[in-house]
Amino acid sequence: MRAIKGMLGLLLVLPLLASAEEIGQVSTVFKFVGPNDRIVVEAFDDPKVPGVTCYLSRAKTGGIKGGLGLAEDRAESSIACRQVGPIHLPDDLKDGEEVFKERTSLVFKTMQVVRFFDKKRNTLVYLVYSDRVIEGSPQNAVTAIPILPWPQP
Repeated sequence: MRAIKGMLGLLLVLPLLASAEEIGQVSTVFKFVGPNDRIVVEAFDDPKVPGVTCYLSRAKTGGIKGGLGLAEDRAESSIACRQVGPIHLPDDLKDGEEVFKERTSLVFKTMQVVRFFDKKRNTLVYLVYSDRVIEGSPQNAVTAIPILPWPQP
């Protein structure tokens, strides 16, 4: 019964996370069988902070395992977030809140983006990192957006 409640809770939280749109990709390693290894560039809008779009670049493993979704992608990723419209911070904004999550291996590894608000500098900070059930990776990337007035049309 607990497992069912946990799954239902997860399904309720998933719509609050952003989903990424692929912007483009480049091939990095040719594979004779299956897709090539590549770097993918994706964009997502912060689901709680309108006016913010983040761009992620990350490695995707190819080959037979990659084509079947069984390969483990590398932990390296890069992030750049930008103000693309007026920003209105919601009252329930939490530091370290997860705004994007994607599986990077069959079961145990994920890439996550979390958000922080630097109140002193009026700046949103986004951190991308990879973790694993047993052991995560210290590799990470960070980007910051100073919240600026947005011109009215």
